[in-house]
Amino acid sequence: MRNLAPTKTNLLKMEQELKFASLGYELLDQKRNILVIELLNLVDQTVAHQEKMEKTLEEAYRTFEEAVLRMGKLRVVHLSSTINIESDISIGQRRVMGVVLPAVKTSFVEHPPYYSLLGTSFWIDNAVKGFRDALELMGRLAELKVSLMRLAQEVKKTIRKVNALEKIAIPDLNETVHYIRSRLEENERDMFVLMKLVKARLEGKGPPEPAVTGPGGGKAPLGEATGG
Repeated sequence: MRNLAPTKTNLLKMEQELKFASLGYELLDQKRNILVIELLNLVDQTVAHQEKMEKTLEEAYRTFEEAVLRMGKLRVVHLSSTINIESDISIGQRRVMGVVLPAVKTSFVEHPPYYSLLGTSFWIDNAVKGFRDALELMGRLAELKVSLMRLAQEVKKTIRKVNALEKIAIPDLNETVHYIRSRLEENERDMFVLMKLVKARLEGKGPPEPAVTGPGGGKAPLGEATGG
């Protein structure tokens, strides 16, 4: 609880801070939920792309080995030097709840024919296609893994902020508001009692009631002399 004087000004100030903290908690809680959903979605995509990339790369190496077995290592090395494929990897950005995530795009520009179809095996064509597909999957996998790390860090920071508001800031503000409000109500009750005492004292010091002569020559209050 904050050590503040129990005044109406401080009460209004603390109520405003409490309202702002509660709104911040709601927004951060929504952000946390959205980030967690996006994070779980990225985990599923990353696992799927990891498996797909490994299978594609494994198949590319298998077809390459098959081409070497059928055509010979020297022939395959000679053909590989004639392959002219330009690759371009561009990295953009996208945002999820203020978190900057990479967007990797891999493109290829081919300049065929690379070699004569005579004396070559289709395995070499399959190997070229397999390595090209694997490279494209690697770019996408790198995008997913970096996005995964950044989202995980942001989720961790957001959870810390939510817990700080929920367990420290908001309870402290609630306690401070309750204390100030209780003291103000207590002061109002004390003031009310004091005003009643002052009023009673002022009424007790009013002018004395007039008296008249009663039976036997003695003086009696006006009410008794009249029988009232």
